[in-house]
This record gives sequence, structure tokens and C-alpha cells, in this order.
Amino acid sequence: MNRLNVALLFGGVSSEHEVSRVSAKTFAEHLSPVNYRVYNIGITKDGRWLYYSGPIEKMADGSWELDESCVPCAISPDRSTHGIVLFLHDGTWRVLPIDVAVPVLHGKNGEDGTIQGLLELAGIPYVGCGVLASAVCMDKAVANTLLDAAGIDRCEWTWASRSECADFDALEARVSQKLNYPIFVKPANAGSSVGISKAENREELAKAIEVALAEDDKVVFERFVKGQEVECAVIGNETCRATRPGEILASEAFYTYDDKYVLGNSRTVIPAHLSEEKLEQVRLQAEKAYLALGCTGLSRVDFFVEENGRILLNEINTLPGFTAISMYPKLMEDAGTPIGELLDQLIDLALRRAGVRHG
Repeated sequence: MNRLNVALLFGGVSSEHEVSRVSAKTFAEHLSPVNYRVYNIGITKDGRWLYYSGPIEKMADGSWELDESCVPCAISPDRSTHGIVLFLHDGTWRVLPIDVAVPVLHGKNGEDGTIQGLLELAGIPYVGCGVLASAVCMDKAVANTLLDAAGIDRCEWTWASRSECADFDALEARVSQKLNYPIFVKPANAGSSVGISKAENREELAKAIEVALAEDDKVVFERFVKGQEVECAVIGNETCRATRPGEILASEAFYTYDDKYVLGNSRTVIPAHLSEEKLEQVRLQAEKAYLALGCTGLSRVDFFVEENGRILLNEINTLPGFTAISMYPKLMEDAGTPIGELLDQLIDLALRRAGVRHG
């Protein structure tokens, strides 16, 4: 079997830039050199694209950007190019042909359908969800609306635009009447718990809205749910399979960005502390939600399980983290798929979705 040329995209302009670097290092370490020729394409926080051929270790801490191996580059949307254009230091250029792209990009321009759209124009198969599913799942207001239409239970919620937030008195009256305090406040388009706050009263709600609007122009409000936070890893295209759920034991009032990536005080348990019957119910709901929103490749589907046993979907993450503490690869490994084999399966799914035969 000929080696596949893989473009590994990492970094990006979102607030999850640092997490993306660490996830990409995991991919780079576990993509078999026997099966793949990996080209690392780093995107800086200010949006510069650089082909990086230095040590993998530098990808995680950001020092890759200063490496002398970096060469400016871009993906050409011209399908006859079908690759990465390198703009060499001597003023010339050349093309690195690409068979498949792996956009290990979290958040804005990574999971929202934009990079997926570029790859579609270029005719390059890519790992993960397509343009529509990526955009839908990234926008919590749109995703919640479609999940409601699909009959998938979730907590009571509402949303507001930036202009609606300007009239705080009217917004506070509407939101508090519908949801009651405490209320979770989230930017509609952000991940890794960035910009999320728990508001216990009117004053905290005003501050939480300000924090959320720093990340996005839409704000989502959700009823506080008292229950277990559980997550399923899902893989597949037209058909899919979900793992048994794992459980997040957060050290904070809720699973914050710092709890996930900075302090590292949270713990994960696989499987979740639920009955076998409830584990299976959550797993089936994960598959239902995945297919309802048109996901392909992979996604992590997050739930709350209330004390009365009610299962409520929280959100779908179309490119979950692949750090040392990330739940998705842990769940897949627990289900019998180690990370090297998992990456092989994800690339195979990308090629199959594009109708490409390999091997």
C-alpha cells in the first residue's frame, strides 16, 4: 500500500489555539510513518499559515513558530492543485500534493465549517464532519433548535443576539422568567467551556453576558441542571457507533476551561457511574443526536443525567480534544480502539465519504 500524503492542520485563530496544538502533537505522534507522510501546517493566532517540518515536540508549546524550517504556505482552492502551495524563501513556489487533510482545529475557523468549506473547494478529503454539520454543531442556538425538532431531550434554553442584550432589563425579565436562577450563560459559538459562566442573580447575569459577548455575537441561556456530566465518543458516517459514556468529575462548580486544561483537577471515570440500562440509553441517544445533525467522521456527544434519571443532551463537539486528558480518545481506547488504530479509521472514513478508494 502506498503511503498517503496527510496535511495535519493545527493552531488557528480561535480561543482554543493552545488546545489545538496539543491535540495535533498527539496526532503527529500516532500517525504511522509506514502508512502516512505527514505534512504539518500550523496556523498562527494572527492567521498566518506555515509549513512546519521541525520537531513534533515544538508543536505543543508554540515554539514551532520560531523554527527555521517554517515556510509560508496556503491551501489552493483550485482542484487541479490538490495540495499545499509552499512559498519558498528564494521567491519560487512548489506544491505538496495532499491525499487527505486532518483539521485538528478547535473552535472558530476550525469546527464551524469554514476550513471544511475550503477543503471542499479544493477537492481534498478531510477528517471529521462536513460543512453543514460543523456549522450547525458549532452554533449552540442552531443546534439546540434542530435537536428540539428531532425530539431529543435537552434542558430548557433560550438565546439572544448582541443587539437584544443591549436592553438588559427586558432580556433579564424574559430569561429569568423562563429559566429561573441559577442560569448558565454561554457564547453560541465557542468550545472548551470558553466564555461560560453560571449566574446566580441579576448582577451576575449582566457580567456573564459581557463575558459571553467577548467570544461571540449570540448568547445562549440554559437552565441549571443538577446531575452527572457524561460523554460518549461517536464514530462513523451514514451509520455510526457510540461508546459507553464516561463521566466528568469536575473540581469546579462546572467543567471550566481551567479545570480541563490548566489546573487538571477534574477526573474522568469510564464507564460513568450509571446502571447498565442507563448507560445503554445514553449511548443510543448519542447515536441518535449524531445522525440527526448529520455528523460524519467523529464527534463527542455530551449529556447530563439528572437525579431522576432523565437524560438531557448538552452539546455535540465535532472535533473533540486529543490531549492526554481528553475524553474522546480515552473512550475509544476503553472500547477496544487504541489511538493509532483510531486515526487509521478516521482517515478511512474521510476517504470513504469522499468516494476515494485506497489500498
